[in-house]
Amino acid sequence: MASTDTLLAFALAALLFAYMPGPALLYTAAQTISRGRNAGFWAAFGIHLGCYVHVFAAAFGLSAIFVAVPTLYAALKLVGGLYLIWLGFQMIRTRVAGGEADVVLPQKTARRSFLDSVLVEVLNPKVALFFVAFLPQFVAPEGSLPIWLQFIILGTAVNFTFTSADLLVVMFASTIKQRLARSSRWQELTRWVGGTMLVGLGVKLAADRG
Repeated sequence: MASTDTLLAFALAALLFAYMPGPALLYTAAQTISRGRNAGFWAAFGIHLGCYVHVFAAAFGLSAIFVAVPTLYAALKLVGGLYLIWLGFQMIRTRVAGGEADVVLPQKTARRSFLDSVLVEVLNPKVALFFVAFLPQFVAPEGSLPIWLQFIILGTAVNFTFTSADLLVVMFASTIKQRLARSSRWQELTRWVGGTMLVGLGVKLAADRG
């Protein structure tokens, strides 16, 4: 593995990227504000598992395909953006029974929230490019561990760091929702805010040329 100084720089960089406001944090916030704390936790868990697809793809060189074939990158980005937009409209249309921030989601709803989040993460090629650009800076080619294994170890550490930020956002957003849960008007507003956030993220992902 890399030296202690390199690993320290890696940890600081991972924390900076994790806690910088971005699409994943906004997504978990939108899920929590609209559907409650449990939905936020399921969303964070889904994003966490979906991220491993990109970690392993980077470890075995598959993510480099997006660099070599820009059309594939653009197509997947468009699909991911449209899926987020669809989720946003679904969120606006769907009411959560009970209106409480800590409402227990039905098994089907919880499973759907989880699967939606896995797909959202997998269909975001920017995550793949992030790992391709970020992880090699901290890999030690001369180290005792194979490079692919170093990728997986470092990628897993990054993933857990990002998830810690997602969970903090879930707790913060659920606190806000609890204070507003007594008002049916505010419940309606939170659904619209959450759905609009997802639509906005989808439009940004689909239209972004980067």
